[in-house]
Amino acid sequence: MYGTAMAQAQAQPTRAAVGDSEFDRDTAVTRREPGVYDAELSAGWTIISAVNGGYLLALLGRALGEALPHSDPFTVSAHYLTASRPGPAVIRTEVVRTGRTLSTGQASLVQFEDDGTEVERIRVLATYGDLDGLTPEVRTSAAPPAIPPIEQCLGPGDGPAPIPGSSAITDRLDIRLDPATVGWAVGAPSGRGEMRGWFGLADGRDPDPLSLLLTVDALPPTSFELGLTGWTPTVELTTHVRCRPAPGPLRVSITTRNLAGGFLEEDAEVWDSADRLVAQSRQLARAPRP
Repeated sequence: MYGTAMAQAQAQPTRAAVGDSEFDRDTAVTRREPGVYDAELSAGWTIISAVNGGYLLALLGRALGEALPHSDPFTVSAHYLTASRPGPAVIRTEVVRTGRTLSTGQASLVQFEDDGTEVERIRVLATYGDLDGLTPEVRTSAAPPAIPPIEQCLGPGDGPAPIPGSSAITDRLDIRLDPATVGWAVGAPSGRGEMRGWFGLADGRDPDPLSLLLTVDALPPTSFELGLTGWTPTVELTTHVRCRPAPGPLRVSITTRNLAGGFLEEDAEVWDSADRLVAQSRQLARAPRP
């Protein structure tokens, strides 16, 4: 029996811990001086032609968590100015206001061209607090999305149509999409702006408030189900973190109701394994160009 137990234990992959995972290493920042942090944008979080916006949001979120007296993001609003690329970056933070329960700060991430020209990539305004200090009262009409069991959902290995460009980020995520939202993968998009699925990090790291900033922007864009393929760059993304997520996989639902003038909105909800709404977001994105 001992040998059987050992074999079973060896067959179980080791789950990465919060603080000691690829996500944590790739969002690490090094304090250069007060309010200034050095970072390295990893090529492992690229999709099509750019570094993923949720990964960037988590990176700046980590810097703000170190710069502000409160550690948990409550609301984070980001404007994406230019596409980020893998490599060195500098994050500059500023404390705007501090209070007993909330603190507000702003941050910008810059990179440098070969000639030394500084280019700002993303600018963030955020309010932080203590999620453990929130009251337990909940009054809501929201309900978790109806998604089939995870074993009935589809992952990258189930044959979605390839997307030109980098897909490195898919190796770092464990996403299983609702079959009702993957018509685009077989050339038959539904025409509905919906994307739903189970979400986790590939190394098994449990979710925390910082990783929720990645989660809201990690699923394929809803534009795919509208029959449009290609890069859907984010213009602005606002995320609300509602509570500390329970361990286990997350359920994500994203909807688009209006595509007009070459832009679309995406409204996302993230639910944890305890059936709690843990994050919400809205972003404005540019629709893929034909």
